[in-house]
Amino acid sequence: MKKRVLLIGYNYAPEPTGIGKYSGEMIHWLACRGHECTVITTYPYYPYWQVQEPYVKSRFWYKLETQSFPSGGKINIFRCPAYIPSKPTAIRRMLLDFSFLVSAFFKLIGVIPKFQFDQVIAVSPSLLLGILGVMVKKFQKNQFIYHIQDLQIEAARDLKMIQAQSLITVLLKIEQYIFNNVDKISTISTAMAHKIRQKSHKDIYLFSNWVNIELFCPLKDKAALKKEFGFNPDDKLVLYSGAIGEKQGLDRILLTAKNFANDTHILFIICGSGPYVDHLVAQKEILGLTNVIFLPLQPLDKFRKMLNLADLHLVLQKSNATDLMLPSKLTTIWAVGGVSLVTATKGSELYNTIDKFNTGIIIDPDDSNALHDGILKAVSEENNNRIISGNARRYAENYLSLESIMTDFEYEVLHLPVSQIKSQKSTVRA
Repeated sequence: MKKRVLLIGYNYAPEPTGIGKYSGEMIHWLACRGHECTVITTYPYYPYWQVQEPYVKSRFWYKLETQSFPSGGKINIFRCPAYIPSKPTAIRRMLLDFSFLVSAFFKLIGVIPKFQFDQVIAVSPSLLLGILGVMVKKFQKNQFIYHIQDLQIEAARDLKMIQAQSLITVLLKIEQYIFNNVDKISTISTAMAHKIRQKSHKDIYLFSNWVNIELFCPLKDKAALKKEFGFNPDDKLVLYSGAIGEKQGLDRILLTAKNFANDTHILFIICGSGPYVDHLVAQKEILGLTNVIFLPLQPLDKFRKMLNLADLHLVLQKSNATDLMLPSKLTTIWAVGGVSLVTATKGSELYNTIDKFNTGIIIDPDDSNALHDGILKAVSEENNNRIISGNARRYAENYLSLESIMTDFEYEVLHLPVSQIKSQKSTVRA
């Protein structure tokens, strides 16, 4: 049975990383299965924090894009204007949330009479988008699903982005209103599900972030890949790839790189975009570092190769962000069999997963020497790295497959009969 699905979220394809990547892949997968999907979103801006081409000229008004699929599925994308801060602070992020809430509200006023939806999915962040999901549900009496990728209120509070307790209280009341009107809540990790269950007093559906294990897979001949990118085969490459913001605590990479200045075979690569890049580049110059290389986000094929050439991947978070967000970059690192050095607090879900399946090296986020010692250990233990690499790939195959996660979602959330799900599998693979 074909379903009519509405997704509301300000991050969407073709954003290459983060929530936009997952929302885009989810809707594309559903359309390949024959579902009719509508998306209310803004123009792609993340992780650059500025609207990207070819959307720059259109960014101040609404735009419709449509895609049709051989399966009979369809995607209607309504892009709405929003304020995109080039240097996101707490206040500016709130302006982004509010501006998109207003523009999306007016677009929905026009969309609701023309489209009847079976399911409405609002993606948080932004928390406020749940209000729009409630609105559509009240008008059309459909199923409202609230998907939480990030515990936005707790993250803003614990990272000191919002310090006014009165504002935190208001946001928690808005969140509770959304919880009271939702049909189903989903999130990406069991630890986050536990926290949300305590607040909402509802069952939580685990809807993990996934990876395309066919696209992201181990590539042979790492030496040739290093040459292709201009490195020597015997260079040890320590890679951080992803969003570059304050919550990652990336200053530690530069301070650690200074300690390795005399070892010319250990190089640090910081690849990505974000509001913190200029700060890090300035710090590199102040410290006089020659072993740190900054690269922009790479096209998909080069990104896949770059993940494979790295000898060690850094996955860094501040300790007060543990279990408030799960690093999505780990899915692709594990899929290529990468060896990761991960900051994780003991007892957190991230810590327990890596420890149980031996898929990486864990360091204490509050230990200033742990990053240096962890890198030194990782680049010198080839046998252990091979074991971790194999475990990481197996974990991705067993638990992070796009096909299996989305098939479960289609059955559990969209309520498709098992017989129809089995009969449609060939459609997606085609």
